[in-house]
Amino acid sequence: MSSTRSPLPRAVLSGDATGAPKAHNGPVEALRLLKIVQRSANKARTQAINQLRNIVATAPDELRSRLRGLKTTELVETCAAFRIREDDDSLPAVTRLALRELAQRVQHLDAQLERTAVRLRRITTAVAPELVAIQGIGPDVASTILVSAGDNPHRLRNERAFAALAGTNPIPASSGKTNRHRLNRGGDRQLNAALWRVAVVRLRCHDATKTYLERRTEDGKTKPEILRCIKRYIAREVFAALPREALGLT
Repeated sequence: MSSTRSPLPRAVLSGDATGAPKAHNGPVEALRLLKIVQRSANKARTQAINQLRNIVATAPDELRSRLRGLKTTELVETCAAFRIREDDDSLPAVTRLALRELAQRVQHLDAQLERTAVRLRRITTAVAPELVAIQGIGPDVASTILVSAGDNPHRLRNERAFAALAGTNPIPASSGKTNRHRLNRGGDRQLNAALWRVAVVRLRCHDATKTYLERRTEDGKTKPEILRCIKRYIAREVFAALPREALGLT
């Protein structure tokens, strides 16, 4: 019977694995905890807003006509200010109550996200100023990069390994006389998405990247292929700016 044991446990048992476990006691761990709060709050906020819109769509005519044309911010502010009598259990009153509770939940989550963003910005800027200074990278993207790198220190041997971790390394997809590479669907998808955001920002406001897009388009490259190349260049730049001491790589 063939063994189904993965290579990592076998390396540990044989003594070949030499990596030290992460300490979970530094600034990158603090960022990871804040990102957990941020992602769950964003998910809950989106859910609450969708529920708010759904209730408006089925509300009594007078209430629906008043609310359905409002933008999200206006809708939340309006519904959060509703006043309902404690002893009124009629359908219009309960509808307004449900709208108020959901709107106030959105406001609570907005305040939570703002507090989280302030700490993310402060910690990220202090830990990785060179990373934050890169064109197209702000504290939010930088914190995602740091968390992904901190969770995989054993995979940061060089910039090629980092590119593989980010899913930006080229995957051969040649056929016959066609020589090309395709997107890598593997790697850390949060990290890959962060680099994609940087690439999109640069395509909008970075002259060198816009020039590169035009040149590769003239060469016959497709937009996904060009984005893959741009992300690979960004991964090289990001790796050079990573704070090695904070990631435990020194």
